[in-house]
Order: sequence, then structure tokens, then C-alpha cells
Amino acid sequence: MKSPQFALLRFSVLIVLFNVGCATNPVVSRVPPAEQIDLSGQWNDVDSQKVASAMVQQSLSTPWIGEFTAKKQKKPALIIGNIANKTSEHIPVKTLVADFERSFINSGRISIVASPEEREGIRSERQDQQQYASPESAKSWGRELGADFMLIGEINSITDANKGKEVRYYQVDCYLVNLEDNTKVWTGFEKIKKYIGRSKYRP
Repeated sequence: MKSPQFALLRFSVLIVLFNVGCATNPVVSRVPPAEQIDLSGQWNDVDSQKVASAMVQQSLSTPWIGEFTAKKQKKPALIIGNIANKTSEHIPVKTLVADFERSFINSGRISIVASPEEREGIRSERQDQQQYASPESAKSWGRELGADFMLIGEINSITDANKGKEVRYYQVDCYLVNLEDNTKVWTGFEKIKKYIGRSKYRP
């Protein structure tokens, strides 16, 4: 005859195995990348794309680009500088930088210069070409395009919460600086406001 302790042990093992099985078999479904899904109310990929697109449109609709093009007879070259995350949450700023670069390039009106980190890899490749590539295909030194402007900015947020409800507000401020004389030729901002209602009862 099996003891009560053995029956209890067997039941406990079954419970553990059941929980492990549930934990290791998540339900996954694929959704379109452009579909907006907010689970936590925190900054996400949709916010990044929305901010970059809106701010690039803002910047290209102001006089600085027309004035530069008329004076220099070429597209302005731009580099994305530091966009500081001043919020209390983790925000993947590199994703926002990539969205900015993509929006500027796709506009057809801006040339984007590689970042300092990217340039190191490019220069290493150019150095290798001097030794290993054919003379007619090796790329020359001293031909890099210098940026005319740098985009810098910061992300700030305010959270207001009460009785299970929350409002989360983000503001992204950006500035376009002339690298020759340090003047700001454009400044803009984009706001995102989210209402997060939390259920009083949990299933």
C-alpha cells in the first residue's frame, strides 16, 4: 500500500512537470511588422518610426535646406550625432538613429555620412585594399565626404499614474547644427502620449 507521503510527492512532481511544459511551450503567432502592438505602454518600434518620420518631414519643410542647396549647389551631407535618452526606461536609441537615417536617405534630399564607429570599419577595408586589391579598383584615401550638419537631440518622458491608470508622455527634441559655425539651423520636437488602463481584476 502506497503511503500518503508518496502520493503527495507524485502529485508535486506532476505539478512541476506541467508547469515546466507550459513555460517551455509559448503560443507564438506572426503579425505584420507594421502592425501597432502596445503591451506595456513603454516606448516601442512604432514610436521610433513615427518620431523619425515626423521630424524628418518637419526639418525638410523649413528654409535651411533650400538656402544651403541654392548656395552650395549640392545636397547637404548630414551625420546623426548623440540622441540622449533622458527617460527612466531603456530605449534602444540606435533603432531611432537608424529610422532617422532611413527617412533622410529615402527623402532623396540628404546625403548621410557614416558614424564614427562605421567609419573605422570602412577605413580598415580601405587600408586592406591598398595592399590586396587591384590598382584600378582600390579606393583612394582622402576622398571621404565631410558632413555639413549634425543632428543631435534628447528623449524625455513624464509619467502620471493613479488608481491603476497611467498616462505616459514622451517628447523628442532635435536640433540641426551647422558644423562650420555651430549655428542651429533647425529645431523641432515630436510628442507621444499614451493612456494605459490597467484592469482591477487579474485572471
